[in-house]
Amino acid sequence: MSNKYSKIAFVLLGLLLINFISSKIYKRFDLTEDKRYTLSTATKSIVENIEDIITIKVYLQGDFPAEFKRLQTETKQHLEELKALNKNIRFKFINPSEIAEELINKDLEPSRLQVQENGKLSEIIIFPWATVSLKNKSENVALLKDVFSNSQNEQLESSIQNLEYAFADAIHKVTSKKSKKIAIIKGNGELNDIYIADFLLKINEYYFLAPFTLDSVEKQPQKTLNDISKFDLIIVAKPTEKFSEEEKFTVDQFIMNGGKTLWLIDNVQAELDSLMQTGEALAYPRDLGLTDLFFNYGVRINTDLITDLNSSEIPLATGNIGNKTQFNQFQWNYFPLLNSINNHPINNNIEAVNVKFPNSIDTLKNSIQKTVLLQSSSLSKTVGTPSIISLKTITESQNPSEYASGNKPIAVLLEGNFKSGYNGRVKPFKIEKPKEKGDYTKMVIISDGDIIANEISKGKPLELGINKWTNQRYGNKEFLLNTVNYLLDDTGLINIRSKNVNIDFLNKQKAFEETQKWQLINILFPLILLTFFGLTFNYFRKKKYQ
Repeated sequence: MSNKYSKIAFVLLGLLLINFISSKIYKRFDLTEDKRYTLSTATKSIVENIEDIITIKVYLQGDFPAEFKRLQTETKQHLEELKALNKNIRFKFINPSEIAEELINKDLEPSRLQVQENGKLSEIIIFPWATVSLKNKSENVALLKDVFSNSQNEQLESSIQNLEYAFADAIHKVTSKKSKKIAIIKGNGELNDIYIADFLLKINEYYFLAPFTLDSVEKQPQKTLNDISKFDLIIVAKPTEKFSEEEKFTVDQFIMNGGKTLWLIDNVQAELDSLMQTGEALAYPRDLGLTDLFFNYGVRINTDLITDLNSSEIPLATGNIGNKTQFNQFQWNYFPLLNSINNHPINNNIEAVNVKFPNSIDTLKNSIQKTVLLQSSSLSKTVGTPSIISLKTITESQNPSEYASGNKPIAVLLEGNFKSGYNGRVKPFKIEKPKEKGDYTKMVIISDGDIIANEISKGKPLELGINKWTNQRYGNKEFLLNTVNYLLDDTGLINIRSKNVNIDFLNKQKAFEETQKWQLINILFPLILLTFFGLTFNYFRKKKYQ
């Protein structure tokens, strides 16, 4: 008898020991095909280095329909993974219904979503937000990714896919200190600050920014070169005035010393504003004086325009109602939509990028590694300049056979040890130890300056990549942010952002239509199966004992 009680006590003790160990050790095995629950190396690196308590508040507590319950569950599971990696992470879910006004005052706007249940449509309001706080620093995390072009299910899929990046990015912001410096080049007719404001605000979250004018090179060449060398990256955003030899040599030596560059160049003068005034505009080559530099580095930006049957729209006035002008959207082949090639972390898993009046780029043979990041669709062609651009072409039917020479490069990444554009040439001015061949570095050349330009409404800049007329969202900001991250070797966040997660959703309409059928199957099939086994058992039992 005592032996029996000893076994029971041993089993109970074993169960208590297993429960205690399981409460202390957290381990989940990821058996999914896409490894959605496996944290990336970059996330682990960010989380493992947390030394102070980080508090995460998630405003997704409450009852939700099945699909949004999925977002709630996925968020909780992801935070559990982070907490298991570092105990300094603490999170809690909060019901936002009682603090809705407080959240709105903190710019945490609610989302109105349509829900289909039992064949009926209804609307719910949720606050798909979280806040990540460390001491006096705080970052908001949008849990529901804003994708205007997708269905609600696709929007939810993108949101779940974006969870790891969203939290890793927020934790990175509150825990890290800025170190890299970016110069925004001025003085050659570049875009005004209001047109690049949204992108500058975004990268200012990660890097130090400062304007830099090359004009001083005429009087103080060595000082100008020394000053620009303090930066890690320079951005040249749509210059319209020719660069002097002194300015070019300064930039060239910056590159030779390992500086990174992002070139956003329009090699053709073609603007929509002048076209709207008369209905026609002359497109003609723009001489920026940079052709020899780019040729030496391994690319040539042509003086042509790319037209593409896969393009975005422009608004045109079509009449008046009362005193208000009515606008309609028309497809405009000079504004190509560039779908991601997915051949590099920069362009992986991003929305279509919208460009305006782009030029084609030729890649030349040299020792530099070249990667085409963006290109026109297969249904595109080039138009030589000078030429007349007319709005009348909008009403003309397009012949696809004329657009057979597509896939024209528009953005190219160059990596390697560049040869100076002034190698074997007389230098514009004397400097200490000019370099003929440079240190290893990277640059990206994009043949469209408007790719970085946000639209303006009532004198204020809008978010980059948003069409103010249609609310259509493009991937311009994400592409450029990835580009800057890559050039400055912040590749970790790029790899998290480009992670793919495949999620299967229930067909709600089909499920509603077939509800009765599956209810009958679930009720009757077990009963039929049980009856069959009962009759079979009785048959063999009687046969055995007869």
